[in-house]
Amino acid sequence: MGTVMDSHFLALTAIVTVGYQLVFFIITALLKIDKVTDFAGSTNFVIIAVLTLILKGTWHFRQVVLTSLVVIWGLRLGLFLLMRILQWGEDRRFDEMRSNIGKLAVFWLFQAVWVWTVSLPVTIVNASNRDPSVQPQDIVGWFIWALGLLIEATADQQKLVFKNAPENRGKWCNVGLWKYSRHPNYFGEILLWWGIFVASTPVLEGAEWLVVLGPIFLTLLLLFVSGIPLLEASADKKFGNVVGYRQYKRTTSPLILLPMGIYGSLSPWFKSTFLLEFPLYSRNLPQEELWYRASGIRIASETKMD
Repeated sequence: MGTVMDSHFLALTAIVTVGYQLVFFIITALLKIDKVTDFAGSTNFVIIAVLTLILKGTWHFRQVVLTSLVVIWGLRLGLFLLMRILQWGEDRRFDEMRSNIGKLAVFWLFQAVWVWTVSLPVTIVNASNRDPSVQPQDIVGWFIWALGLLIEATADQQKLVFKNAPENRGKWCNVGLWKYSRHPNYFGEILLWWGIFVASTPVLEGAEWLVVLGPIFLTLLLLFVSGIPLLEASADKKFGNVVGYRQYKRTTSPLILLPMGIYGSLSPWFKSTFLLEFPLYSRNLPQEELWYRASGIRIASETKMD
């Protein structure tokens, strides 16, 4: 088992990932800051990709391309998130963790698992001796990655500009790609990692196909754990009694980019079955009866003020 893991860089990348995340965990625990968390995660992908490419030393075209794709994504996202958190201040996700070393440690351990697992396709490709010529899967995978990166980067920039505008303070983002998806940045990230997996398939054999766990893990993480559910809960608590927000949520896809007119006309069962509109994304919305009562109070108050 040790030989198999070493030949595929699995043990090495696990040690490097845990060590890298441990350093940043110590920094955040001692200084009680969370400004480097996302930077540590995204740059860890870059370290794994570059390290495995150099150590193998075969420099196959596919290895260089996939490593470059990870480096481009990791550096763009890492620098973007670092600049954003420095501009906006503390990350609210860590409000309950800063004084709880146990919760903080669990988070950093989970981040290490995330990095190592999602990196598996690139790790295995860089460790492989096989070098078939460019296949249709390569081109399809590169295209999916490029589309995903474009969507993610565009959505990130659009939201940053929206949030920085004083007139938008206290509003939810519904401009650009955010008119077609409530989480277009996550849609882009899921796409690009599935693209990397598709581009890795020409060299996979036997148990190496288990690297599909990388994009599957990322998709499940964003759909059910630390991605969409947390952001939906936060937005629902903040805007749940606002008529415009509830209309936006009813007519805007949670993930896949779709025109509001089309998505809004679909039945709830179709949305939940085929378009990922899961009930947990609305469990923090005020109940209809309470919402109508709150809306009535607000309308009455506004009428009285007029």
